[in-house]
Amino acid sequence: MKVDGLKRRSSEEADLAIRRKVVYLPDHPWLPHNRTGREFVLSVGRLYDIDEDRLMDHADRLLQLFQLVSQADAPIRSYSSGQKKKIAICSALATEAPIMLLDEPFSGGLDPSAIMALRRVLKRLAERTDVTVVMATPVPELVEELAEKVAIIRDGQIVAYDTVDGLRRLSGCSGSLEEIFERIMRPDTLKDIEHYFQRPTR
Repeated sequence: MKVDGLKRRSSEEADLAIRRKVVYLPDHPWLPHNRTGREFVLSVGRLYDIDEDRLMDHADRLLQLFQLVSQADAPIRSYSSGQKKKIAICSALATEAPIMLLDEPFSGGLDPSAIMALRRVLKRLAERTDVTVVMATPVPELVEELAEKVAIIRDGQIVAYDTVDGLRRLSGCSGSLEEIFERIMRPDTLKDIEHYFQRPTR
């Protein structure tokens, strides 16, 4: 497997270079509860050799964007679940890695303003030619306006992979990505919904 021309496990130098190009944000990230949010974001950024002045400025802007300024210097253990997810997102964005692997980034108790902020940031990043964002989510409508290509996975296997328009043609559905997803994954969903609301006859 190669990442940006670098082969994994070919050498220590190649692996380190790959790790600086890729950031992974899990659905339930580990966070150091005794560190402050600001300390954590800065620590992660330093792992990616971001210039210190640039990193400090970026961290401040991220904390403001995700409404964490007042909590930034408090220990992470005092954060709500949504605030913990926000600080994890900030740490991933602070790396400025050109390849971002995001596992359900919109889950974890994010409030509507944080969801909007993250969608706008990811849309801007996805529009760049030097950044690749790969995101897993069970909520199709969150990625419809973001994704260049969409992979639909069932039982660990990719059952469809195309642009949204390509998936419309494949599924024969002209509706939203959510409707396309249901048509491909569970074509009987609409029938099952109607069946649910049917009253038994006596």
